[in-house]
Amino acid sequence: MRTYKLTIAYDGTRYQGWQRQMNTDRTIQGILEKVICEQTGYKVEINGSGRTDAGVHAKGQTASIVLAGQPEDGFFTEKINRFLPEDIRILDAQLVKNGFHARKSAVGKAYEYYIDTGEKPDVFTRRYCYHFPHELDLERMREAAGYLLGTHEFQAYTDKKDETSTKRTIYDIMISGQDGRVAIEYKGTGFLYHMVRILTGTLLEAGTHQRTAESVRDALRTKDRGQAGFLAPARGLFLKEVWYK
Repeated sequence: MRTYKLTIAYDGTRYQGWQRQMNTDRTIQGILEKVICEQTGYKVEINGSGRTDAGVHAKGQTASIVLAGQPEDGFFTEKINRFLPEDIRILDAQLVKNGFHARKSAVGKAYEYYIDTGEKPDVFTRRYCYHFPHELDLERMREAAGYLLGTHEFQAYTDKKDETSTKRTIYDIMISGQDGRVAIEYKGTGFLYHMVRILTGTLLEAGTHQRTAESVRDALRTKDRGQAGFLAPARGLFLKEVWYK
């Protein structure tokens, strides 16, 4: 048995998220498993580092898979890629120690969220950023982001009510903007369901002076989802990178 760590990029526009589902074949995990199974001749299971939502993209999703034997050179990055849709690509494949699991072994993740503040949505990037035609106060957004750094209970920043634990650590939130484009990068130990999109909606509300920077801290304290911001659309979100020891 051999375990492989895969790095995968995909455009999530046409898909119902990462996780395979019984009622649709339009999931990243489901398509990868189907194609690899067809080439190996036996059933395989591929485990991602996390479940990206419908419409969310990935530049560096990580997955793990166990094969019964040693495949030929280029099996994943050449052979499997030939049979995958053009909007899903295996960028890299590495043989790793048995026991490695893409989700359980991960120690950190980075996400990026892109915003277009122009009057009209850009023709070429409209699938990959949120059109938010408002002037943003980036310094106010950075001030608000400062309250989110560190280890907190992020119960107010998730839409899932039955999370086993809502404690997470955010290492950094970097906000940059130029020529009507704003990018927010989040780095942390991990993120809850809808967490990055809710954080983004909250920071955008701070940037348009709909809320104070301090209100971000108040939402953490009260653990009340109603105190946090709106859920930003999926299309602006990218899973950038996953870290391991």
